[in-house]
Amino acid sequence: MKKILVVIGLIAVLVAGGYGYNVWKSWTVNASTRQLNEDIENLFAGLQKYKEHVGSYPVGSNADVVKALKGANPKNVIVLVGRKTELNEKGEYIDPWKTPLRIYFSDSGVLVRSAGQNRRFDDSTALESDDYIRSN
Repeated sequence: MKKILVVIGLIAVLVAGGYGYNVWKSWTVNASTRQLNEDIENLFAGLQKYKEHVGSYPVGSNADVVKALKGANPKNVIVLVGRKTELNEKGEYIDPWKTPLRIYFSDSGVLVRSAGQNRRFDDSTALESDDYIRSN
């Protein structure tokens, strides 16, 4: 009888641990997603301000966009983008999973893409795609 109670106790501990891990994992993913959404909204606002003052969106790579917002533009306008936005060693905006964002411009707007938690850019047909794509 004692062995059965020990086995039941071990199973209960394993189930509780698995449940706790799933709750923690869900919480961290949700927190990272909230941070990404906030960062992208701030970036959209900053890019819109840039367009209003300079006349067009910046051009070039992610790092070029950062430089343009920091004043390396024809009008030397500095645009602050929300809270302290994370940059990597190359001077690129990064997502909460430390992957550089991809920023695309058109005449009518901006599209920002994050590779997501798996840190790779997947095409939309990939079963495990977790990319985030936002446009203004």
